[in-house]
Amino acid sequence: MMTLETLSTSKAYGGVQGVYKHQSVVTGTEMTFSVFVPDHPEGTRLPVVWYLSGLTCTHANVTEKGEFRAVCARLGLIFVAPDTSPRGEGVADDKESAYDFGLGAGFYVDAIQEPFAKNYRMWSYVTEELPAVIARSFPADADRQSIFGHSMGGHGALTIGLTYPERYRSVSAFAPIVAPSQVPWGRKALAGYLGDDSEAWERHDAVALIKNGARVPALFIDQGESDVFLAQQLRPELLAQVCADAGIACTLRMQPGYDHSYYFISTFMADHLEWHAERLRD
Repeated sequence: MMTLETLSTSKAYGGVQGVYKHQSVVTGTEMTFSVFVPDHPEGTRLPVVWYLSGLTCTHANVTEKGEFRAVCARLGLIFVAPDTSPRGEGVADDKESAYDFGLGAGFYVDAIQEPFAKNYRMWSYVTEELPAVIARSFPADADRQSIFGHSMGGHGALTIGLTYPERYRSVSAFAPIVAPSQVPWGRKALAGYLGDDSEAWERHDAVALIKNGARVPALFIDQGESDVFLAQQLRPELLAQVCADAGIACTLRMQPGYDHSYYFISTFMADHLEWHAERLRD
């Protein structure tokens, strides 16, 4: 059994905010993640919300800026924030040190292209290995899980939620990359990690998944109208249209004046947590 190392714990809103590290078999590296566990009666199993972060981020961005703890404490939600890519000595990176590929930009896929195939297996890490760690080490209820994320992490949340609708009771996102096959960030990442296999690309594209029959009851999306990435990289209108065609209830809120930052995310974080909590009730 792998050893979980506690890097820090702090009391917050009656619960515990922790940062932890373990040796990942899936990525072949050490992986760091954060977990907030609200105060709860001994023996209680709590619902879990998974938050996937965006390009260049680690677990720390949302942990420090997301303003989720007060709401999670009130609603009784465990909040889990993984990293966005493997890291460490020997882990391949983009040779041009571009922010949108390589370290910090794993795109929640299992890479098959060299030199990334060895370590960049974030799909398996987030959907298999880390959930097992959480179930073993925290008072998590495996039957009550939801997933959401931001930007690249919104892409990950949508594709994972659509792939495993029986596992996640609800899916939402802040400014997600909804159709990576059709935008520069996504095309670069999918080609770099998966090569030219169009079927593999479609498995990691929310719009393509829905066109190919994937279904969830509803999606909840917040998007800032002043987001500089809106027109070229995010394109939420594509998701809204494919959901309408498929009969999926998609709430897309365009938020005037908001950008792509954690000022935007933290403003609407409570709305998303409340939405998930409603669907995580027994």
